[in-house]
Amino acid sequence: MVIALIAHDSKKELMLQFCSAYCDILSKNKLFATENTGRLVAAATGLRVTRFLSGRQGGGQQIASRITYGEIDALLFFRDPFSLRETEVNDVEMLRLCDMHNVPFATNVASAQILIRGIERGDLDWRQIMNS
Repeated sequence: MVIALIAHDSKKELMLQFCSAYCDILSKNKLFATENTGRLVAAATGLRVTRFLSGRQGGGQQIASRITYGEIDALLFFRDPFSLRETEVNDVEMLRLCDMHNVPFATNVASAQILIRGIERGDLDWRQIMNS
């Protein structure tokens, strides 16, 4: 499975904690991330993470295009609901693309735990059959 990781600045520490807690599951999957999130996750966990541009430089749009082409199987996007950002429109567009292309996404730790456990159980293996 290919899992994309994105975290707003105020949620990066939470993403690091999550990735550390689920490192064994994440290590069995291919990980993509925006630059800063990917760098921090790799440094904190030792996981191999393919990094795109930072979110402000278009990294989220790079991930969104991968979603469109069926190259991402799940998205963990830890969003800060209290900060209005200049990328808010792009963030919403990425989640819309997930809906359009049947890519499950989690925007907080509770939904991320459910999603990552589903990946561990093989609940999303149908994506690999569909995309091959």
